[in-house]
Amino acid sequence: MKRMAKYIGLSLTIVMLLMSAACANGNNGGNNSKGNPSGASTGATNTEGSNNASENASSEAIDPFGKYDPPIQVAIARGTDSTVKFKDGESFDKNAWNAAYADRLGIQLSNKWVVQSDQYDQKMNASIAAGDLPDVFRVNAVQFKQLADAGQLEDLTQVYEKYVSPLGRELIENGAIAKSASTVDGKLLAIPQAEDYFGNAPLLWVRIDWLAKLGLPEPSTMQDVFTISEAFTQQDPDGNGKPDTYGLALSKELFSGYPDVTGFMNGFHAYPRIWVKDDAGQLVYGSIQPEVKAALAKLQEMFNAGQIDKEFGVKDGSKVSELAVNGKLGMHFGAMWNPLWPLQGNKDKEPQADWKAFPIPSIDSNPANAQSSLDYNTFWVVRKGYEHPEAIVKLFNVTTDIFAGDSQNPDVYHGKDGIEFHKYALLTNTGTGKGLIGAQQNVKAALESGDASKLTAEEKGYYDKIVAYQGGDATGWGTDRVFGAESAWSVIGQYYDQNKQLTTNEFIGAPTATMGDRKATLEKLELETFTKIILGASLDEFDSFVASWKKLGGDQITAEVNEWYATK
Repeated sequence: MKRMAKYIGLSLTIVMLLMSAACANGNNGGNNSKGNPSGASTGATNTEGSNNASENASSEAIDPFGKYDPPIQVAIARGTDSTVKFKDGESFDKNAWNAAYADRLGIQLSNKWVVQSDQYDQKMNASIAAGDLPDVFRVNAVQFKQLADAGQLEDLTQVYEKYVSPLGRELIENGAIAKSASTVDGKLLAIPQAEDYFGNAPLLWVRIDWLAKLGLPEPSTMQDVFTISEAFTQQDPDGNGKPDTYGLALSKELFSGYPDVTGFMNGFHAYPRIWVKDDAGQLVYGSIQPEVKAALAKLQEMFNAGQIDKEFGVKDGSKVSELAVNGKLGMHFGAMWNPLWPLQGNKDKEPQADWKAFPIPSIDSNPANAQSSLDYNTFWVVRKGYEHPEAIVKLFNVTTDIFAGDSQNPDVYHGKDGIEFHKYALLTNTGTGKGLIGAQQNVKAALESGDASKLTAEEKGYYDKIVAYQGGDATGWGTDRVFGAESAWSVIGQYYDQNKQLTTNEFIGAPTATMGDRKATLEKLELETFTKIILGASLDEFDSFVASWKKLGGDQITAEVNEWYATK
């Protein structure tokens, strides 16, 4: 039970971490390949952790939290955005997380560079090309493959086995999936940032106050979605006498936490951007299947009918959120955390506004499965030649302990007064999300009984916000819609977990050779083509896209993916 409580504590952090990832594509990372970027290793000794000490003193007691004396320097790099805020006098150089790493491990962090999150990958590519990498840093799947092939990463196999904490090991090795994705030629080359395969599954969010006003039933089929979208567009649900509302929200990214086209396509039994099994048992890329074409055709029809903002192709999620906050959107497919942002803003501005989560409805009589990417695209690595490769494991141990172990202190490490301290942490790892299903059930039971004595500290925090909301404090509405009786996690628990209406990515290995070279190009082509079709281009563009995808490396990637799959 104690271990489960710890996992729930860690899982609750998923809400904040996934919101951070969606609002800004990444927030931490870095890399440096030659010399000592920060004056990092100046002969400082690690009494229990240096490579040489580890190899020559196998009988030595290993401490996963052993402190360096004297302290060592670790150069990192970071991405930031407008949502990253600090208390007075604090910065990326001085904050509670940096202090924890220094006080507990003797690790002093220095930022080799800090850029806007949307420029992080570009800056990292430049650092890789220049051979000028931080010591410990975050990379995407393509960069991971590139560095692994070039022999620029430290082998973490032995230091991981020696230093990972029990809680960290359970998190990384749950199902062995995450560790497998980070292993190349039998060598562990990264600490993966595990995906939450329940928490990243899409939901349908609908303004149920508009449903009530227009006399419409709650959606149970995709046809209901189409009917609701038309009504929200044409029947003036905001009552201002103007044709200024939209039935369905989309953004230029298409595949993001808010709003997201993935759930809409899942309703057509289409699974974009993941690998699924075909009738012959082979893995195929979801985005090139005919079901996607059918979904795009319907989206084009809805766009032409004015049900989708004409400017969605140039608006990011932040811009689209302004429409939602101002009461101009009635429905979207998105993430479990959407009530916290941006829908809470709509509730604040329009107290009568009310949104509810629904499972993905189906286009036919077969139940629809929501998809979960389980696509490992974030890896924490150590540059080749760095003197203390075990430091990455110790940093991971401390982060995990603070989020889910005996060192939990939300007011210090998670957030307070609108400042999200968790964004300063390194090597955050969300796990499977199973704990949040249990958390919602625990909170619901406490709400029904009025007895909150068995809740964890973080569960109690959510419970208190929901009780306050029920007592008239509208600021707790978003929390109620995430963890309350009828909430995102109640839908996820019932439909995606209990009813098994979840399709996961069948390919969870390290990027294949061609994937590393061509994935970014192919995904760009995919996004451009899908957007053009929704905006009115011929549906024949989809067939041309499929042919181009295959020719430009897709067929080779498919062969490599199935070669990997044959070894499973």
